[in-house]
Amino acid sequence: MANFASDNTAPVHPKVLQALSDVNSGNAPAYGNDVVTDQLQQTFRAVFKATDARVFPVFNGSACNGLALARMIRPYESILCHQQAHINNDECGLPEFFTGGKIVGLSGDHAKLSVASIGNLVEKTLEHAPHTSRPRVISLTQSTELGTVYSLSELADLSAFARAHGLYIHMDGARIANAVASLNCDPAQVVAGVDILSFGGTKNGAMLAEAAVILNPALAEDFAYVHKRGGQLPSKARYVSAQLQALLDDDLWITLGRHANAMAMTLRDGLIDRPGVGLLHPVEANELFVTLPKATADRLFAKGHRFYPWPNAGADAYRLVTSFATTDDEVAAFLADC
Repeated sequence: MANFASDNTAPVHPKVLQALSDVNSGNAPAYGNDVVTDQLQQTFRAVFKATDARVFPVFNGSACNGLALARMIRPYESILCHQQAHINNDECGLPEFFTGGKIVGLSGDHAKLSVASIGNLVEKTLEHAPHTSRPRVISLTQSTELGTVYSLSELADLSAFARAHGLYIHMDGARIANAVASLNCDPAQVVAGVDILSFGGTKNGAMLAEAAVILNPALAEDFAYVHKRGGQLPSKARYVSAQLQALLDDDLWITLGRHANAMAMTLRDGLIDRPGVGLLHPVEANELFVTLPKATADRLFAKGHRFYPWPNAGADAYRLVTSFATTDDEVAAFLADC
């Protein structure tokens, strides 16, 4: 039986569990003043080649996004994102609650924004001031909600557009490891031009660990207050920081992302030529969106395999997500039962 419901269903990686055990000894200063969190600051700076970066560990991705955006906009401003973005569809209004601002969902192929998809929106909005919320942030999901990945050139174009129009760039990196592995590049290249990164750990081997990585020093000064007021300042921060440090050590996070991607590619290759199977989006990370005959899907469910129907993409559309813990045997069993 294979579970392709979500990478959130995967277990905690053994090295993360070991890090939690290792840090569970003696007393340590609270609220991020411990040596583990201090080391995490240095590690993130090295990974992203950002000597002035500040890192704020948090408990979950939705809050991480909300806090990042709250630091970037005022209540009369707006956040531009793809209409498929997690902040637009899957966070129960949390970004609006944290920011008081407005989210504007835009179209774009395969859940990616482009300068063309943003078009003249910014200029037209500013011309209509003060009757329309002023754009302030472009939020990019990397990898996207549909399993695609922004190329470095696409990111550079969006960053240049943002700078030309006085906008910030936020990156929702819940699956940043999958994107870096897919692009096979230096992590610093993926965040070039990004002001705040929401770094994801939970989908990639952590128990409960994300981090707001402030790459723009101008946004760092007051973020500690946003962090605390948003209820995301851990009193025992070492336990969150230890998880993230374990993932970053020896590039484990990228290794895990690369494995999840490889399992998705194997699954894609085993499905693509079968009768009645269609691929809805390119598979560039660890998510597949496919059409399956209902009889096939029902048979797979009956065999105990787990994956989600995706009715917004059609009656016979489904999402399958692989993880660092997905095995070759699980993929083979799923394909055999097709």
